[in-house]
Amino acid sequence: MRVKSKLSSAQRENQIRQLLHQQREVSIGQLAEMFSVSTMTIRRDLDRLEYSGQVRRTHGGAVLADRMAFEFNFANRRRTNQAAKRAIAGEAVTFVKPGDRLILDNGTTTLELAHLLKDYSELTVLTPSLAVASELQFSEGIETVLLGGVIRRGRADLSGLVTETVLDMFAVDIAFQGADAIGPDGAMYTADMRSSRVDQKIRKRASRTYIVADSSKFGKTAFAQHGFVNEVDAIITDEGISYEYKSAFEKMGTNIIIVKPGK
Repeated sequence: MRVKSKLSSAQRENQIRQLLHQQREVSIGQLAEMFSVSTMTIRRDLDRLEYSGQVRRTHGGAVLADRMAFEFNFANRRRTNQAAKRAIAGEAVTFVKPGDRLILDNGTTTLELAHLLKDYSELTVLTPSLAVASELQFSEGIETVLLGGVIRRGRADLSGLVTETVLDMFAVDIAFQGADAIGPDGAMYTADMRSSRVDQKIRKRASRTYIVADSSKFGKTAFAQHGFVNEVDAIITDEGISYEYKSAFEKMGTNIIIVKPGK
């Protein structure tokens, strides 16, 4: 699609980034026609984007740099069901009191919780999430412990033997865990098998565990199972959870706490 109006270089570069998020590669000729500018102008745009690490030049075009692809994907995941995630985090934070030792697991809902905890005091937070650690790093009242381990490609979290070994050093009051999927039978899943052992270990190191997961995660499976809902104290979710799942999980002995997004 040709852009009829003349854009500034910054506007063109922003649209190039957006286009690369939608398709794997763009060509110089395609962009020159789209923006109604010369190929030399597009080359200069791509040179600036490459210099800043946002794209990688190819023969005759460009692809999105790995870092930018990750940032786009993470931002999209964070925006998905964001109102529900914020409401869930708002409920989860009510269980935290000064002096608590916490584990915040990976995930965009636990990241929303970290955002709410930033101004708290007298907390210790352990996390395998680079995103959570980054959110809390300037919080004066929180001692943040970033667990070691292997960084998963394309994800901002740590897993592996080092993570599991470091977890054995600690005991915490509360663990907040996300979920990639929770099956109809109450099985909890993660998309990466290396994270499944970390998820299991986290629950063992905590006196109480809360699953923070929006209702879109229920009735699904993912690659690696790491436990069942009866292993946690409660699931905090939104009102989109079906009556069938709520009833079934409560019969398994798990408390279901339902929040209303936007309230």
